[in-house]
Amino acid sequence: MSVSSASPIKPVAPQGGPRVGITPEERMVIFASSLGTVFEWYDFYLYGSLSALIGKHFFTGLNETSQFIFALLAFAAGFAVRPFGALVFGRLGDMIGRKYTFLITILIMGGATAIVGMLPGFTTIGIAAPVILIGLRLLQGLALGGEYGGAATYVAEHAPPGKRGNFTSWIQTTATVGLFLSLLVILGCRMAMTGQVVDPTDPTHTKMITSFDAWGWRIPFIISLGLLAISVYIRLKLNESPVFKRMKAEGKSSKAPLTESFLRWGNLKIVLLVLFGGVAGQAVVWYTGMFYELFFLTQTLKVDPKAANIWVAIGLIIATPFFIVFGTLSDKIGRKWIIMAGCVIAALTYFPIFKTLTKAANPDLAAAQANSPARVVAAPGDCSFQFNPTGTSKFTSSCDVAKGALARAAVPYTNVEGTGTAKIEIGSTFIDSYDATAPNAKVEKARFDKQLADALTAAGYPKTADLNKVNKPLVIFLLFLLALYVTMVYAPIAAWLVELFPARIRYTSMSLPYHIGNGWFGGFLPTIAFAITASTGDIYSGLWYPIGIAIMTAVIGSIFMPETKDRDIHHDA
Repeated sequence: MSVSSASPIKPVAPQGGPRVGITPEERMVIFASSLGTVFEWYDFYLYGSLSALIGKHFFTGLNETSQFIFALLAFAAGFAVRPFGALVFGRLGDMIGRKYTFLITILIMGGATAIVGMLPGFTTIGIAAPVILIGLRLLQGLALGGEYGGAATYVAEHAPPGKRGNFTSWIQTTATVGLFLSLLVILGCRMAMTGQVVDPTDPTHTKMITSFDAWGWRIPFIISLGLLAISVYIRLKLNESPVFKRMKAEGKSSKAPLTESFLRWGNLKIVLLVLFGGVAGQAVVWYTGMFYELFFLTQTLKVDPKAANIWVAIGLIIATPFFIVFGTLSDKIGRKWIIMAGCVIAALTYFPIFKTLTKAANPDLAAAQANSPARVVAAPGDCSFQFNPTGTSKFTSSCDVAKGALARAAVPYTNVEGTGTAKIEIGSTFIDSYDATAPNAKVEKARFDKQLADALTAAGYPKTADLNKVNKPLVIFLLFLLALYVTMVYAPIAAWLVELFPARIRYTSMSLPYHIGNGWFGGFLPTIAFAITASTGDIYSGLWYPIGIAIMTAVIGSIFMPETKDRDIHHDA
């Protein structure tokens, strides 16, 4: 049975056709809601963009690989709690109003972000640093869980018939604009702070790093205080949603939005279908095109972070207008098939795009991989799944040592079954690994590290991408394509979600599936994808995760989800 047969909302054609033009009040609604949400996404994405530095300063006691994984998991913790934020603030939004609820969320978000910029690191306050950091990430996630549903509902309920896709598409640009703004501020700070200072995380106090890496990374977080003040000032000027005011006046608002949304099968079935047949696929396409490609460039292809951020920012600038294009198009041809098409096209083209990205961004790595492929020859029982979120596990077998060394060097490899001590094969060169628990492990490690470094150099594996060899126009085009897929799946989703649920429980009902999809399916994408890659040795294998989810959504959504563009959302309480 499709959603349409169980939906409490009946399709109603807009009366009199779409109104031409936009009133000053509507402009203010769109501007204020969008601007405030831009600042919220700016706050949230600073952490993602600076994960490597945050891992270094707050998880100092771990090795470099574990620092990055732990920082990614702390980032993911914010996504994990987003559904709970959706429940808390969605309920408030349906009971006390849209305006005041998403005013609260921005105060929490901005305050938590500013404190991250002021929080002392591990070398200053020890274990308290990562504990407080994770607590702040949880607050950010809770706030963001309540922000999106409020902004999308508020704008849609102000939109005239026939323009909801266009109006809410401005909200959809905010995540991209917020990410772009965060990258812009980070790049500005990096360029202005190139002086060398002593690394505060180095126990020997001899290592030198840039001022930005030492302390300047905090500035973008502290700047959020100014952005917060602007957002609060503008949002205080807004009026409550006309739909909510009418419901309150008529006594039709819900007294128990959580019960109505999730404990009554008619609405719960819609929530579940929205999650698996809409939002999950949208989420993985979004995070692949907005985050994973940046991690892939910097962590896997070893591209200079400054250059990678610039290329991603350019791709986003070119793609951002298409949010409005696809949002407006959804008012004419419908929301559903634009989203389904985006999921299918992304699933079919991710592998060729990322393989071409490797050749364009690090041609030396692509050539070395083709000419001198790396292989780990080991007994299957000697190998572990090297996913170590706490940084406490020790991988000491000869297979684990070999795989760990290749992963740290960002060298893709294949697994070959063998016997005895594991070996690394690079072209025609074989390097014996070693057991890290053996009495002579230190001597063996020195021998192994030198042999591996020499073999990789001889085979042409680069330590970093050579920016002089990068095909920059092709890289930017590929990043634009990934962002274009994002605009297809994301531009119509807000109007679609708003139209699927009745006004009295709209904030609550739409927020939970949206934030489970984006917080869990999407937010954990980088961590899951990198874990898959580390296990298989194939730098592209992590793409199977977003491809699988996107295909699932395309199948379920195409069969069960309805079209909603002509529904009347103003008289469905």
